[in-house]
Amino acid sequence: MDDILRFALLGLGLGALYALTAHGIVLVYRGSGVLNFAHGAIGMAGAYVQWELAVNHGVPYWPAVACGVLGSTVLGVLTHLLVIRPLRRASSLARLVGTLAVFIVLTAVAVKRYGDSVQLVPAKLPSGLVEIAGATVSEDRIWLLGIAVAVTVALHALYKRTLFGLGTTAVAENQGAAASLGWSADLIAAANWGLGSALAGLTGILIVPVIGLSVTGLTTLLLSALAAALVGRFSSFPVTLAGGLVIGVVQSELTRFGSDVTGLAASVPFLVIALMLVARGRALPLRGTFLERLPALGTGRVRPVPLALAVVTGLLLIGVSSPLWADAITNTLVLSLIILSIIVVTGYAGQVSLAAYALAGTGAFIAGHAAADWGWPFELALLAGVLGTVPIGLLFALPAVRTRGVNLAIITLGLGTTLETMVFQNTDLSTTPGSDGISVGKQTLFGIDISGVDHPQRYAAVVLVMFVAATLVVANVRRSRTGRRLIAVRANERAAAALGIDVRAAKLYAFGLSSAIAALAGVLTGFRSTSVVFADFASFDSITALGLAVIGGVGFLVGPLFAATFAAGTVGARFGDLVLPGLSEWMPLIGGIILVLTLVGNQDGIGRELGRQAAGAERRLLAKRRPTHTGVAQDAAEQAAGGDGSDAPDVRPVAPSQAAHRTPGLPLRVRDLTVRYGGVVAVDGLSFDIEPGRVVGLIGPNGAGKTSAIDAVTGFTRAASGSVLLGDREVTRLPVHRRAGAGLSRSFQSLELFEDMSVLDNLYAACDRPGPWAYLKDLVRPGSRPLPAHVLVAVREFGLEGALDRPVGDLSYGERRLLAIARAVATSPSVLLLDEPAAGLSDDESRELAQLVRRLAEDWGMGVLLVEHDVDMVMSVCDEVVVLDFGRRICVGTPEEVRGDPAVRAAYLGDLSPEEVAP
Repeated sequence: MDDILRFALLGLGLGALYALTAHGIVLVYRGSGVLNFAHGAIGMAGAYVQWELAVNHGVPYWPAVACGVLGSTVLGVLTHLLVIRPLRRASSLARLVGTLAVFIVLTAVAVKRYGDSVQLVPAKLPSGLVEIAGATVSEDRIWLLGIAVAVTVALHALYKRTLFGLGTTAVAENQGAAASLGWSADLIAAANWGLGSALAGLTGILIVPVIGLSVTGLTTLLLSALAAALVGRFSSFPVTLAGGLVIGVVQSELTRFGSDVTGLAASVPFLVIALMLVARGRALPLRGTFLERLPALGTGRVRPVPLALAVVTGLLLIGVSSPLWADAITNTLVLSLIILSIIVVTGYAGQVSLAAYALAGTGAFIAGHAAADWGWPFELALLAGVLGTVPIGLLFALPAVRTRGVNLAIITLGLGTTLETMVFQNTDLSTTPGSDGISVGKQTLFGIDISGVDHPQRYAAVVLVMFVAATLVVANVRRSRTGRRLIAVRANERAAAALGIDVRAAKLYAFGLSSAIAALAGVLTGFRSTSVVFADFASFDSITALGLAVIGGVGFLVGPLFAATFAAGTVGARFGDLVLPGLSEWMPLIGGIILVLTLVGNQDGIGRELGRQAAGAERRLLAKRRPTHTGVAQDAAEQAAGGDGSDAPDVRPVAPSQAAHRTPGLPLRVRDLTVRYGGVVAVDGLSFDIEPGRVVGLIGPNGAGKTSAIDAVTGFTRAASGSVLLGDREVTRLPVHRRAGAGLSRSFQSLELFEDMSVLDNLYAACDRPGPWAYLKDLVRPGSRPLPAHVLVAVREFGLEGALDRPVGDLSYGERRLLAIARAVATSPSVLLLDEPAAGLSDDESRELAQLVRRLAEDWGMGVLLVEHDVDMVMSVCDEVVVLDFGRRICVGTPEEVRGDPAVRAAYLGDLSPEEVAP
């Protein structure tokens, strides 16, 4: 019992430090809305400044502490001013990577200056022993707890009772409104960055006597602090303190009583992170939740002749290279594979994963044991490592079903770190007797000796061929039906689900494919020598890999090779040493600085510029070959056809008889639909029917519950009860994409188009229905088929023939409105639910839209639910009108009956003109 209490008291001291670090993260998040992944590195910098001054320059301890804290403060303010502020209009991915860039730069500087060995630092707080309830504990742990409590009380008072705290809250809630009251968002953010970073520096200085002074130890403190901050929801200082203390106590107890399980105590923060994020996550994001600007994407088009020339050139260079250069080429190609795996999961599917190196290590682990324990040859061990990692990657993907963005980055980093500590660092699992890793011997491929030790050139050639094969697979996916689905999920999960795309399956597929590519890189890394050594698979290296992916262009297949050259040990480092001896030692720092410059100057990376140059050269070549060029229309046709037509979507027109289309007539029955958000009833017992070929209007004042009703019918809210039947089928419990597949399609008030796709690809995303084997077939040959007849009819009906090849961002507002409806129609629904389709249109455009809606019902046989504030349009086009007020149905009938209803007159007296309410 005394041991339990003693370790709990020790854990309180450690948990207090976690809480202090977490408070700094909370301050930065409250002040700028940015989750600072460089927080641990900033604290590490402050600790080294204090240590440098005190040990090497003889500065007294407390003045050195002040300088260390001041140094961290300055770093925090500079991070905001030089990195985060220029990215304030960028995507959340860019801001996340901005903090990762700062992490890379600071750790590179620290490793170059101090190495990564652990320095023992004596404690300066009182360190005598005290007895509490019969348990003896070091006095410094009590001091640490007292400091954490005092800081928590001070911060709570500062942000609850001072103008600065109120200003921070105001800016966090609404920057525009806060600015109108005289609050500067930049000033508030800079102050919070400075204060939060000062806490990081103070924590770093206080914790080094406990864990030792090292770059890795202090930067990995981030996960424990993030766990505590999550418990406090990035807002409450007292709850954050409690979370940090609980994590510290549990870790301390497991260190004592669970010491036989390697890495178990270190995994506690991750377990807290996983529970908090998954419990609070949502299967689909809320309305309007999508990135401000997504990174650009390449086309995935493969040019066979340049590719063949590049491969032949690469093989020739490998053949004449020295062993050192062959090793550098291997390093470059393996890192390029890691970056390629990030392109799949982050570039194409939009899932920010920081688990690339953990999955690479998993592949090496499985393949290594297959070779060492079962004697499998290289070919089979490689296959086992790649395929065996896919289920592990799917486990990493499970949190992606309910989390996304920064939260997903946190949880994947935590998963990777847990795998590293519990498996890779467990000598019982990751070593064989007499070896520093898993002994796999020298390798042969189909009887040919390819040992990386004896024949590094042959091994490099094998790695090159495998990299090219993996790149071709990813290029196929980009151009396929599967690729369009991934990009739709990346652009807007809500809209993708509304079109019948299984968002969960798309994310799992992206993680699975990404895991296989990362595992391939891991096996090729591990088997280049006679032992698989797991020091090559540090989880936090995934941060560097994501940064390099952004430098190369996270959406471009040409990017990995160029980005990888900025890492140590690669071809770029070798060239650097030729130009300036010793330059390779600075490559991590150079890469971090280039990442910062890339984010500020060109977020789309090197790949975007290379793609533009290649496209320009190809256009010039085509112009020389066709002197009778007919102009812009021909260019547009070629672009829509994908250039050479090999993988082009087929948009051939069809004859009128082929284009005739009527949807299967299934009625929609809604009974007692109720939507509650907390104590607010948004929809109260709503019932209505929509028959095939009829248009039903749903009107009401602002806040009447119209959009909530559509959300409930289509499955976008979990707060709904009641019954929804489509034909004879109960769809109430079906997820969004299955309701869409059953025949319920919708548009959105905010459009929610796939902004980084063309009009044609928006339509294809809606009408593609790949079979169960498409996910595998698209790896080898991208699927291509003509647009279905009903989609071609919709394109003509909505006047989009001349816009198929145009990016959505180039469309006028009216065209975007029409595309949103055409895309919903492309799913071939039985019932179409339109949420304010005429919002922002002119009177003439609204009248044309009304005619289109009428034709959808009469000519196509659809049932249509029309939610619209333009009551004149509703009354002119609808067969029946349902009127809502405060979520309750107050009237239903024909337009004439509704116009004359006294309850409608009362509800609409402030909204309608006298002419509109007159019977």
